[in-house]
Amino acid sequence: MPTEEGFVPQLETWLRGEGLDVEVINAGVSGDTTAGGLARMDWTLSEPVDAMLITLGGNDLLRGLSPAASTENLNGILGRLELEGIPAMLAGMPAPGNYGPEFKLAFERMYIDLAGTYNVPLVPNFMQPMTDKADAGASFSDLMQDDHIHPNAQGVKLIVEHIGPHLRDFLDGLHESTP
Repeated sequence: MPTEEGFVPQLETWLRGEGLDVEVINAGVSGDTTAGGLARMDWTLSEPVDAMLITLGGNDLLRGLSPAASTENLNGILGRLELEGIPAMLAGMPAPGNYGPEFKLAFERMYIDLAGTYNVPLVPNFMQPMTDKADAGASFSDLMQDDHIHPNAQGVKLIVEHIGPHLRDFLDGLHESTP
């Protein structure tokens, strides 16, 4: 998928269309896990940032990594942001049932628990547009790339339309609380 059709450029365009003067920086790495995100915190914060949207966990799922390890990594990221005074917002990922009900519950609960622990806003399901189609009994393959794992440009557009209002409200709240 062309870079300009990816999540970060589409999100920045959407937020600017809502009147926000923002620069959205992609601190993600293709194939990244929560451990990779935690390991890169020094690099990620090497330039000043005003806020962070954390959308990690999908590759942990694909690899069947322990929800406890993912929780520990996200806890490290959120703890560092709290220490640095950087507001954060968390986007969760739905877990498939193929790892078993305990795994699914633990993985999905980690986002809820961490959002509560750190008092950060949570969008429970980053992939909500795909989930909505599946829940309605429809295929969402039209929203996915050929790998059937990553959203295509249209899927990204719908994700941005889902997350965008939550992120706009979060950022507006930060602006209102700044003296």
